[in-house]
Amino acid sequence: MSQLFVVHPENPQPRAMAQAAELLAKGGLVAVPTDSSYAVVARLDDKSAADALRRLRGLDERHHLTLLCRDLAEISHFAKVDNKQYRLLKMATPGPWTFILEATKEVPRRVSHPSRKTIGIRVPEQKVALALIEQAGSPLMSTTLIPDGSDEPLNDAEEILQRYAHQLAAVVDGGPCALTATTVIDLTGEAPQVLRLGAGDPATLGL
Repeated sequence: MSQLFVVHPENPQPRAMAQAAELLAKGGLVAVPTDSSYAVVARLDDKSAADALRRLRGLDERHHLTLLCRDLAEISHFAKVDNKQYRLLKMATPGPWTFILEATKEVPRRVSHPSRKTIGIRVPEQKVALALIEQAGSPLMSTTLIPDGSDEPLNDAEEILQRYAHQLAAVVDGGPCALTATTVIDLTGEAPQVLRLGAGDPATLGL
């Protein structure tokens, strides 16, 4: 059965976040609020976690998993970033954006796109998500928690707990999310390409 950790949305209790991170370290999947919706996260160095995330969501290997990072410095460790991309990322992070970038060798092949070798990267502003990344000590693989057959992500921790009680190690209840998707921008081409328009306004980045 999943554990439930109820935390303050702005100042999540360190003990609860440490317990959730410990479950991640043991190979568990954890649901956590983000800027856009609840997401399921796992440790990047867990060999079976990427498969487990995709099974829970009913996704194939071509679906981008997203790395939740703490800051811009961490992004450059896991994605190839040139000077132009760096300036754009510096304007945008942290915030409601997901960027598609070329993955470095630090990203396991099971996580990146199988043919393009790309990865989704995100630095959330949401305090609970950031606290969990901090406690884990490294970026976390993530995917939006959308039930199979639905188009809408889940936004209620109790519902998530009931629905996925035997698939998640824990649910971190930080209250409801905004339910506005991130804006997704592909930075792997000659010019940035907006793949999905969401909470982030491309005009603020000059796009």
